[in-house]
Parts: sequence; structure tokens; C-alpha cells
Amino acid sequence: MADRSEGDDKPADDTDAPSRDEGRKSDRPDDRKGDKSGSDDDDHDDGDDEDEPKKKGLLQRPILLTVGAVILIVAIVGAVLYWLHARHFEVTDDAFVDTHIVRLAPQISGRVTRVLVNDNQLVGPNQPLVDIDSADVQTKVAQSQAQKAQAQAQVDNAKVQIAVNRAGYQQALADARAAEAQAINAARDQTRYHTLQSLNAAAVSQQQLDQADAQARQTAAQRDSAVKAAKARADQITASITQVKSGEEKVKAAQSVLDEANINLGYAHIVAPVFGHIAQKSVAVGNYVEPGAQLMAIVPLNTWITANYKETQLALMRPGQKATIKVDACPKDRIEGHVDSIQRGAGQAFGILPPENATGNYVKVVQRVPVKIVLDHPPADCPLGPGMSVEPSVRVR
Repeated sequence: MADRSEGDDKPADDTDAPSRDEGRKSDRPDDRKGDKSGSDDDDHDDGDDEDEPKKKGLLQRPILLTVGAVILIVAIVGAVLYWLHARHFEVTDDAFVDTHIVRLAPQISGRVTRVLVNDNQLVGPNQPLVDIDSADVQTKVAQSQAQKAQAQAQVDNAKVQIAVNRAGYQQALADARAAEAQAINAARDQTRYHTLQSLNAAAVSQQQLDQADAQARQTAAQRDSAVKAAKARADQITASITQVKSGEEKVKAAQSVLDEANINLGYAHIVAPVFGHIAQKSVAVGNYVEPGAQLMAIVPLNTWITANYKETQLALMRPGQKATIKVDACPKDRIEGHVDSIQRGAGQAFGILPPENATGNYVKVVQRVPVKIVLDHPPADCPLGPGMSVEPSVRVR
């Protein structure tokens, strides 16, 4: 009994031992997995390090270095060449097409009867544009003509009167000379009779002496009257001449009024003063217009470029230098021109309120100076007009 119990006890111990070992193994499953996985990772990492090629530096790539150097050299050379070319030109984008716009306004008041042009139409000098009702002006012309005719009639009458007075003056002079001769003869007879009486009182009767004295006095009076009549005729001639001069002045005055009326009559027909295109037409048939009210404008065909260059760009700019103009409205055209003149003074000096730099703080600002560029050959198919943006390039070297 005792032996069997001991034998039974041993196998029991043996069976328990493996179970305990398994229990201990089962208590650390993660440790084994972790160790195994760790060993696998280490093996894998070692394999990757051996298979991955080593990276090359920039200095170990001569082709890339060569290409980069070539690109850099080309960029430097291009920049130098551009600078060498650009330094010969002065360019600005602050430039516009300019011209002297002709603005048309009536000089008399009246109602518009006809408008003979349309918007943007090309017109020439003396081409009719607008007609204004001229009935009142024509009436004034007729009145002025009548006043002139009346003044001219007065002048003609005064001239005729001058001729009549001159003829009367000549007759008066003849009468005066005849009266003078009679007076002289009577005076001699009177002297002769008095002389005879003084020598011989009986030689001449008192009656003859009295008659000689009366005759002398009478002829002297007739002579004086004839002289005064001749003087009156001379005064009448002077008065007639004065009337002629006064009448001629009246004729001139009437002619001035007539000329003014004819001028106003001409103002009733507005014509184009220059070649150009109609712009800003605001008149229509039936409008009542007043003197000075703008009806339309004419943009002349003669245009130029006003380029506002910085004052630092004018050091080498001179009249006569060639220019190339790029027009925004016609990008395909390159218009040739030349510098005509440079304005004496910056634009701000001609403003409504010129700057007063002598007061307050002063900050220097580069000013812009208008430069006039004349177009040598304006393009026919490019509608250039005032205010359009351009970009001129002036060759200064």
C-alpha cells in the first residue's frame, strides 16, 4: 500500500510539472512574440540598409551644374544686352493723344431750322453745319440798307448844293467886281468935281457936285453889298461841304450797321472752320439756342502726342530726336514721330493753385514735364483722338 502510494505520488508530480511549465509559458506569450517580432524587424532592417543605394550630392552631378551655369550666364548676358539697348531710350506710359479741339457755339440767338451733319462725320472747311432762323436778322439788314440809302441821298443833295453855291459865288464875285468898278468910277468923278470946284467955283454946280457925291456913295454901297453877297455864297459853299462830310459820316455809320446786320445774318449759318470729325453733337432741329451755348465740337485731323516725362528723363532729350509710339487702340501699329518741343516748366506750375514751396515743410517729388511729339506719318486706319493712351519711346542716344 505504501509503495503504490509513493508510485502514484510521483507520476502525479510528473504530470503537474509540465502543466506548471505550460502555465509559466502561457503567462509570457507577448514576451516571446515581442522578441520574435523584434528579431524579425532587426533582420529586415539589416536587409534594407544593405539594398538602398547611397544618395549623390549636387557636386557629383556635373550635367546639372553645367545646365545651371549656362542658364545663369545666358540670363546675365540677356540682362546686360537689354540694359545696353534700353539705356538708349526713354519710355513713359503717362502720354496721350492731344489736339486743339474746336468747339462751335452760335453768336446769335434763334431757333435751329436745320442740322446738316451727324455724329463722327468728317467735315471740311466752310461746310454748312447748322442753320438758325434768320427772319429777325434779315429785317435788321433791310432797315440798315434803308438808313444807308437815306444818308447817301443827303450826301448827294449836299453835293448838288455845293455846285449851286459855287455857281452863285462866281456870280456874286462878278457882281462885286462890277460894283467895284462903278464905285471906283463914281469916286473918281466925285474927286474930279471937287477938284474943279476948288479951282473954279463956277465951273461945277452944286447940283453936279451933290450928284457926284450921291453916286459915289451909292456905288460904294453896291460894291459892299456885292462883296457881302459873294462872302455869303462862299459861306454857303462851306456849309454844303460840311453837310456832305456829315452825310458821309452818316453813310459810314449806316454802312457799319448794315455790315453788322450782314455779319449777324452770316452767323445764322454755322460752317466748319477746319477739317475734322464731329464730336459731342448736342443740337437738334427745333432747339432754341443762345450765344455761347456749345452745339458740337470738331476734332481736327492734326494730332500730336503729349508725353509727361519725369524731369530726370530729360537730361538727354532734345527736339528732333526720333520716337516710336505704341497706341493702345492699335497695338499692331508702330507709329514713327519726333520730339517737337519740351515745355518750359512742370505741369504743376500751370495749375489753378500752384504750389507754394516756401511755406511749411518741403518734400522733394520728381515732377513731370509735358513733351510734344509730332507724328511723322499718322496711320490712316487707326482712329487717333484726343485723350487716347499711348506709350512713346524716344531714342536719346
